[in-house]
Amino acid sequence: MADWLVPVLVAVIGGPLVVLIQSFRKESSEQHGVLAGKIDKIADKLDGHIEWHLTKPKSKPKSNKE
Repeated sequence: MADWLVPVLVAVIGGPLVVLIQSFRKESSEQHGVLAGKIDKIADKLDGHIEWHLTKPKSKPKSNKE
């Protein structure tokens, strides 16, 4: 093979693969940002709910006697 053919083949095959991989990385980063916001919102709701359980007044247990 000619000395110039190998680098050309690597560039022709590798170039589009690099572009494809980079586009997936960008999409993944954007999705992580969206999901991080949703997880924070759920965490805040859960924290509020747990706090409600810890601070609500205690009620008397109901008896099953009829």
